[in-house]
Amino acid sequence: MLSIITAIHNQLPMNKVYLEYLNKYTDGKFELIIIDNASTDGSAEFFEANGAIVIRNDGNYSYPYAQNQGIKIAKYDNLAFLNNDIIVSPHWNSRLIKAMDDNQLEAITACGVERLESKFATKMNRTKWNIIKKAVSKFGSAESQILLMHKLMYNRWEHFCDSRYAKFSTQIKEGFVGNTVLFKRSLIDKVGLWDERIQGADFDLYLRIKQRQLDVGDIKPLSYALGVYVHHFIRFTLADGKYPPFVDLDNIISIEQKWGDLGKTYLKDQEW
Repeated sequence: MLSIITAIHNQLPMNKVYLEYLNKYTDGKFELIIIDNASTDGSAEFFEANGAIVIRNDGNYSYPYAQNQGIKIAKYDNLAFLNNDIIVSPHWNSRLIKAMDDNQLEAITACGVERLESKFATKMNRTKWNIIKKAVSKFGSAESQILLMHKLMYNRWEHFCDSRYAKFSTQIKEGFVGNTVLFKRSLIDKVGLWDERIQGADFDLYLRIKQRQLDVGDIKPLSYALGVYVHHFIRFTLADGKYPPFVDLDNIISIEQKWGDLGKTYLKDQEW
């Protein structure tokens, strides 16, 4: 059982693709909690019509604020924080949970365009994606363009994902890919909720878990599963316009303001 929390602001074509594959490839029972940050294109109504729980905000709130809104009403102990501009892979949730359990983790992320098993593999994969995105995005961000980009990148998506899982199974590496984060509710007792001052909340989560590991030793670092790949479109639909400013902008500080040189040291190895 799984609670999936996703914050959105417009992007209806992407939201339709996201939900289609989420329903297709998620194993078992799950609830989908959508934090709608004042969409005007029918996205909130679309998710409501398809059975999601929708929290409607009166403005565009930062990522951590929205995720904490979802946690407050989530029913299950496995909490997944997913971007809406992704396509999940077959069995993504059960494979992530197995990798988390096999490696005695309380938090895990998938791998993807941003990070693979090596710097070289990441560079090659990211270069291919950038070429495809640049070429296809000239024609807009409709569902057909979104799916065409995905098809050109992977051809046979299920085969691509199953081949990675067959090769890497539940192997992990320390680090993170922020578009798909899954953790157990017990993690909140150790490191707290998302810090609502930090828009780069995935970086902050990694640092807080790392600090807890060093100070207390009762947790393992945030890691990513080599065998579980999730495709991230990486701001593709932002070509249609920028998000409005965050309502809570005055509350936000940078990673450097919170962590200083210590944060820079920990994050250096994550800069692929």
